[in-house]
Amino acid sequence: MPTKLAALQQRFGYEFRSTALLLEALTHPSYLPGHPDAGPHNQRLEFLGDSVLQFILTDALFREFTAEREGVLSRRRAVLSKGEFLTRMAHDLGLDACLRLNKSEDEAGGRMRASTLEDAFEALVGAIYLDSDLVTTRQLVLAWYGPLASRLALSEDTDNPKGRLQELVQPVHGNMALRYEVVATTGLRHARTYEVAVYRKAERLGTGAGSSKKAAEEAAARAALTTMRESEKYAGREAPRAPTADLQ
Repeated sequence: MPTKLAALQQRFGYEFRSTALLLEALTHPSYLPGHPDAGPHNQRLEFLGDSVLQFILTDALFREFTAEREGVLSRRRAVLSKGEFLTRMAHDLGLDACLRLNKSEDEAGGRMRASTLEDAFEALVGAIYLDSDLVTTRQLVLAWYGPLASRLALSEDTDNPKGRLQELVQPVHGNMALRYEVVATTGLRHARTYEVAVYRKAERLGTGAGSSKKAAEEAAARAALTTMRESEKYAGREAPRAPTADLQ
């Protein structure tokens, strides 16, 4: 374990003064019954780390996206702090390999469980905060995330493609530039497939299919985002820094 901990600290770029705090962050509740001298599990640190992470992301988004409204900022913070995203971050840092679980939890896949990894990531943030200070924790967290605009572009394209497409189009073409149109419906009544096209004014940007109109619209929006990013006009651009509507 000491070798693993040393490699882990090198990976996330911080050396703990109190190794006990790091071990606590990596300790799943299942570990304690068979190891009564192991110290506390990571749930209290997870509680603290969640709040610290929320503050760091709120501050960073507020400073970076100076023209965005509260609703847009809140939605972006949710993207960056939700379970799936934190699970991926925990994997990137290598926390899964160093978690302390009991044998049955480990054999049941606990080391790969999303909720376990999310808790461990937040607990790590809390542990670093206690071991150092807010400035250090902020520097580390933002270094792990990298450019927020790039992280958001990848996540929002997948999770909220219609909102992301609107953010790109609205500042240049206005609120009403996009429209979605069902261009084909196939299949039996109980198993319909819808094909939807999305237009920017008269220009067709993309098409998509799905088992519902909503799913087809989202598929069309993803196709449009791909088309726009491949075009010369949008290549390498992030979402425009102009005021955007607080979309549903």
